[in-house]
Amino acid sequence: MFFDCPDFPSFKNLESLSPRKCPVVGAKTLDMNIKTVFPFLILSVLLACNTPQQAQTPPIHQSTNPPITNPPVTNPPITNPPVTTPFVTWDKKLVDLGKVKKGEKRTLFFELTNTSGQQIKIDIVDACECTKVDFPRGAIAPGGKGHFDVIFDSSEKDADETIGITIVFRETDAAGNPRIESVEYKFEIEK
Repeated sequence: MFFDCPDFPSFKNLESLSPRKCPVVGAKTLDMNIKTVFPFLILSVLLACNTPQQAQTPPIHQSTNPPITNPPVTNPPITNPPVTTPFVTWDKKLVDLGKVKKGEKRTLFFELTNTSGQQIKIDIVDACECTKVDFPRGAIAPGGKGHFDVIFDSSEKDADETIGITIVFRETDAAGNPRIESVEYKFEIEK
């Protein structure tokens, strides 16, 4: 607001300044002496920056109530998760047929034991179309065994492979999902 004043000298001649009057929009005239005002302005800024700040603490009120004490924290004893027995156990999960001549048929088997503690029943058995599986159609009692006879036909195979057989049971897990097991066999093809 001082710089628009035609009577206000430039900053080049600060030494020659004397009190002057300069009209300010909407105000009365302003007496200015930069040599006098400027040092006070600098001093007040420096003092404001160096004033230490102290945290204010709320006043302490006397209470007639007894002091609050928290009960001691006790951790619950550490327990191991329950050991769950598998739904079924297998005599083997993988059969290695070794070298198989293209066009040759091989037979193999898998056997499961029902360790679930309840009767189980197989709903679906899924495998490659080169694999035929004969599986138990009825219920398998707790502790009972189920025999899976498998016939592998290599006539359509041109490379070594591992074939999976997926068994879906009628029974479900705790989340309501069907119980699913799988077994495999592998071979090396000879042409």
